[in-house]
Amino acid sequence: MKLLPRPLDRIRSIKLKLAILMVASGGIAFAFFNWQIGWLPPRTTITAMVLALVLSQVLAHGMTRPLREMTAAARAMAKGDYTRRIRATTRDEVGSLARAFNQMAGDLGDADRQRRELIANVSHELRTPITALNGVLENLVDGVEDPDPATLKTALQQTERLATLVDELLDLSRLDAGAIPLHKTSFPLAALLTEAVSEAALVRGVTFSVSVSPPDAIVTADRGRLFQVVANLLENAARHGPAGGEVRVLAEVRPGEVRVEVCDEGPGIAPADRERVFERFTRGERPSGGGTGLGLAIARWAVDLHGGTIAVVDSSPGCRIRVSLPTG
Repeated sequence: MKLLPRPLDRIRSIKLKLAILMVASGGIAFAFFNWQIGWLPPRTTITAMVLALVLSQVLAHGMTRPLREMTAAARAMAKGDYTRRIRATTRDEVGSLARAFNQMAGDLGDADRQRRELIANVSHELRTPITALNGVLENLVDGVEDPDPATLKTALQQTERLATLVDELLDLSRLDAGAIPLHKTSFPLAALLTEAVSEAALVRGVTFSVSVSPPDAIVTADRGRLFQVVANLLENAARHGPAGGEVRVLAEVRPGEVRVEVCDEGPGIAPADRERVFERFTRGERPSGGGTGLGLAIARWAVDLHGGTIAVVDSSPGCRIRVSLPTG
């Protein structure tokens, strides 16, 4: 369906449109009164129309100033400058548009900053294992080292780290696209936790323990996503805990709530960092230990999909991360 153009669409200046509106409305009014009365003073009529025209231009200048500022700011945004803001003092449609524009500029600025940080962080995370793997392979090719099991294990660890980073980046891309729906089923909670602990115990030199109350508790959730949450928490706890330490998994099903806690014996997380550790590529003040800084961010995303919460709670010693999900 073709839309018909409006009468004043071809005019590029809103001030000129207002002037035409004033002249047209004034002319119609004077014509009506002239038709009713039969005569109007020509000088008075012309003077009134000129004054109305001048006044409309003066008022229109202030009315359209936010629009001109938005045009300049939009052109600056096209060049990557998201710092400009529009002065929004009026309560009319132009003021609402200016406030919406400022909000949009702030959101775009934050998105651009996050994009730059993501690129920088991904580059940094990729550089470390690639450099290490490149060094191992160069030594093997040059004959400096023999392809013994220890050397090959080092190369394998770096490739596994690269694979983990790629998988987590793919998860984050699906997260941002909203492309992963939940597939909820009912399953025994103890079986899921035992399976996650069994996998974590294969690659971590710590001891794991699981406690579920009641032992036969059945939960309804997306099993794959919940397993991913627990696996990421176990990996985080094992990495930051002491060698030979213990990681405890405590689960409890309450009326309306499923609570899972993962506790380690490490240095803990400072209160100032307890919210930031769930952001991408953030590790707080804790040692990196080879992590990508994405595990907790993905865990929070999966918990949010379930309508639950995840947080660092007070614990001494060590760190305790609690996941709370609604039942059903």
